[in-house]
Amino acid sequence: MENTSTILTEKDKAILNSYLSVADGVAEFWGENCEVVVHNLSRLDSSVMKIINGHLSGRQAGSPISEVTLSFVNKMMANPSMRHVTYFAKNKRGDTFKASISAIEGENGNIIGLFCINFYLTASLLSILQNFVPNTKTESENISETFVENAEELMLNALEEAKKSVYDNLAISSSNKNKEIVAILHHKGIFNLKDSVITIANHLGISKNTVYMHIRNMNK
Repeated sequence: MENTSTILTEKDKAILNSYLSVADGVAEFWGENCEVVVHNLSRLDSSVMKIINGHLSGRQAGSPISEVTLSFVNKMMANPSMRHVTYFAKNKRGDTFKASISAIEGENGNIIGLFCINFYLTASLLSILQNFVPNTKTESENISETFVENAEELMLNALEEAKKSVYDNLAISSSNKNKEIVAILHHKGIFNLKDSVITIANHLGISKNTVYMHIRNMNK
């Protein structure tokens, strides 16, 4: 069942490998009722590169591609506008699942792999909901995330949070407040944004050279 028409370049292999951690993230998000699979189409007889929650289908890494999945691959290759498909199916035990197949394209635009998600609908509603309800008090539950429309709004929101944190800390002297604010923004990666140094300097009422100086001192 070797696919001789799909030959992977080194870049293709790197692209496929980049999806392995994505699979971990998707599976962790949806929980134990979600099977996530990454296929390598250069080896159809053992196409499963990685599978999470494989007990749901009885598969493991090194398993071959399924007949249904292979048929969709052929349709995708014949139709360049078709790069993903969603459908309902049952496994051999009769368990119903909703499936999603997305093509992974290589450096030349050809399909080199698949990213598949199979969510099993036979699980109880309680089991599904438990994955989305925190069962322990963790630091992550206290995260407040603000979504913005542009980069400047992102910078200013981060600046206001940093200023509040620094100004509320009586242990930080007045002469060091701007330095600490810049340090917080630096650790958050704000200065990786275009024109961030100028924007932050203007709103702090200091020169951009002062901001650069604080960043350089932190990088030493």
